Amino acid sequence: MAKTRTPLDCDMVRELAGLLDETGLTEIEIEQDNFRIRVSRGATAPVQAPAPVASRAGTAGESQPAAAPAVSHPGVVKSPMVGTAYRASAPTAPAFVEVGSVVKEGQTLLIIEAMKTMNQIPSPRAGTVKEILIGDGQPVEFGEPLMVIE
Repeated sequence: MAKTRTPLDCDMVRELAGLLDETGLTEIEIEQDNFRIRVSRGATAPVQAPAPVASRAGTAGESQPAAAPAVSHPGVVKSPMVGTAYRASAPTAPAFVEVGSVVKEGQTLLIIEAMKTMNQIPSPRAGTVKEILIGDGQPVEFGEPLMVIE
């Protein structure tokens, strides 16, 4: 049975446009229940995305962050939305996971704040966190690699 499209909610488009202003991004895309909305604006000056931040708790012998190969890693966890990523539930709370943490499928890895809503990002699989590719409070885009779980 085919889903019917609901009329575009103008308030949602306004909220997404406001999120563009808040984060400094030039494009936002959200997909939910086979419905996708993309809001973008032309930038007057080039906008640089922040570089991935290596995790504080790296393993001994690692001298460089492995962010580039992580994009194609089969265990990469990608951002399902645009927003601001937080590694803990509060500024003084411990991080949900660290490099080396053993996680279960469905366990919360981090939170992404989008449109003033805190969205828990669950682990898609059980395994061990090998890399954390984002920093606390960092803006993230749809599809951006967040972590690697093996």
